[in-house]
Amino acid sequence: MRCSVCGHPDSKVVDSRPSDDGLSIRRRRECLKCKVRFTTYERQNESPLIVLKNNRSSEPFDRNKLMRGLMSATKKRDIPPARLEALINDVEQEIRNALKNEVRSKVLGNMVLAHLKNIDDVAYIRFASVYKDFKDADEFREALEELS
Repeated sequence: MRCSVCGHPDSKVVDSRPSDDGLSIRRRRECLKCKVRFTTYERQNESPLIVLKNNRSSEPFDRNKLMRGLMSATKKRDIPPARLEALINDVEQEIRNALKNEVRSKVLGNMVLAHLKNIDDVAYIRFASVYKDFKDADEFREALEELS
């Protein structure tokens, strides 16, 4: 594994354990050149998930893209990034448990909203406003009524 500080290609594993999500392995490594310690995560190489978009195009499921959307929705809210990572893990695992390699963007968005509803109402509304592309205040009201 290449050192994240000096770029040296060799490091040694100092500690290895399952991550909090249970879906990956957390490894503490030490660069053999500069002695800096850093953390890496290893995930099982699974078949890629494909998101089928409304315009009939498709793209690979991108955890980072989903995280950016969730970070925007939870901005200035007291929700730790680890909680959002757990949400993404849960959604991805639900899709994989359904034994599907493809998921419609609408289904994916609804799954995320279902999880956000249990975490934070404001984040739910923020995510829904972008995901559902609210056109007017009536659509906001409908989303608020769904929370009640």
